[in-house]
Amino acid sequence: MPKTRKMLSDWEAPYIQSLMKLIETQSKITLAAWAVDYSERVILPLWSKHYSDDLRPQNALNAAREWLSGTIKLPQAKAIILECHGAAREAGANPVAQAAARAIGQCASTIHSARHCIGLAFYGALAVAYDRLGTDAPWGQTEQCAAEECGRMEAALRAAAMEDEPNPAKIDWKC
Repeated sequence: MPKTRKMLSDWEAPYIQSLMKLIETQSKITLAAWAVDYSERVILPLWSKHYSDDLRPQNALNAAREWLSGTIKLPQAKAIILECHGAAREAGANPVAQAAARAIGQCASTIHSARHCIGLAFYGALAVAYDRLGTDAPWGQTEQCAAEECGRMEAALRAAAMEDEPNPAKIDWKC
């Protein structure tokens, strides 16, 4: 059995390029709100299915929301988000949960750096595909399922997007 991939990695894939172009038109606040909302609605249930008692991913999303509302400062939110990244490392034996926690951590981290929102696609879409198809599905089928999820992610961002955003995030995609 081939080793499972931890993330999608084709930056040139049409579904990634399309999403990136849309991301570049939006503010960090819009991107963070979209990423947190989508993660909570679609990705968090994948984590909870496997680790219902571990609230670190939910706490990370809550911390991002609290930062967005001005309730907490960035250092406090970042500490909570780092705990979510720890949850992802600890879930290494479960590809669905690990990818879900990685996606959630990246989405919550969008409050720090706008480019982290792309983690929703790279990790979250793979979590969805693994959940739907299993980890033994041929990579082509897995990638197709992930691409379809990326399309849903892009549609959600389009619905949340501000037309002619006056202050789009300045994103350097070179990681």
